Amino acid sequence: MTVNRLWQLDRHPEGIDFEAALSLTEAPLAPLGEGEVRVRAEFLSMDAGTRMWMGPRTDGYQPPLPLGSAMVGLVLGRVSGSRDPRFAIGTLVRGFGQWADWSTVVPDQSGLVALDESVADPRQHLGAIGLNGWTAYVGIKEVAAVKSGDWVAVSAAAGATGSLACQVARNLGARVIGIAGGPDKCRYLLDELGVERAIDYKHDDVAAALATIDGGINACFDNVGGPLLDAILPNMAHYGRVAVCGMIAAYDRDCPLPGPMQFDQVLMRRLRIEGFFIPDFLHRGAEFMPVLRSWLDSGMLAMRFDETVGLDNALVAYRRLLTGANIGKVIVRLAG
Repeated sequence: MTVNRLWQLDRHPEGIDFEAALSLTEAPLAPLGEGEVRVRAEFLSMDAGTRMWMGPRTDGYQPPLPLGSAMVGLVLGRVSGSRDPRFAIGTLVRGFGQWADWSTVVPDQSGLVALDESVADPRQHLGAIGLNGWTAYVGIKEVAAVKSGDWVAVSAAAGATGSLACQVARNLGARVIGIAGGPDKCRYLLDELGVERAIDYKHDDVAAALATIDGGINACFDNVGGPLLDAILPNMAHYGRVAVCGMIAAYDRDCPLPGPMQFDQVLMRRLRIEGFFIPDFLHRGAEFMPVLRSWLDSGMLAMRFDETVGLDNALVAYRRLLTGANIGKVIVRLAG
């Protein structure tokens, strides 16, 4: 019987001390049950939202992971065993599995999908045409209702979803303001993503920089919440729209993040703020893919990858993500 290596959640982490909370362990692979599919992982997606699943909070968009269970995350790999006729052995797939060499899943519960192998770089199934791309597209086009000529602010703009949101807004004819931490990230936004302005929140006065936008910001794509959202709200245009897809400022907390200090601006400026969760849109993937794929193939949508090799180095990659050391999409390539 094959032995599987997997990361197990032993206790709730404090801050970014993941080594004290997770352990790399081994367990035998049980025979597949009826309807189950086994995926040999080639890449693991590191996503900030999974940090909340590690904690004890029960008021999130998903229940916390039980202690002692395998850490859950998005997996890209090939079917190595199947008791579901829709997924033949060898099929390239993506779905929610585990931080492990092999993930055993029930397809309809894990969002498992067969993937187009004509894509030149298969990693893009975790990037521009993956759930980060879908999140950027839905958030910018539908939730924030961005149109040509709008001023659009994007927080965490050099990360996976933020960098794609910048490009989607740019492709729709908007003028994009990217907010990121550090001069290297700001250069990336200006030189590679074509944003109109880049604001370094670590060194610049974000509120003051946004106040220079004549007429205010029409739409905001927010990944962060907290003080950064406070800097944005007073600088929104009247009837502006805020699409909230992430709350990085709160993911390592065991209690809810206090509301924005500038929340009164929602009334003063007649703002619409809407949170959205991309798993709610998985059934609409066929709508998003043609546009995203055409932009990817034409060079209008790009993703930089921050890649770490080896399952044993998953916590190294995860820390890069949670500390903002990355530019683009953080992934783990499984060796062997």
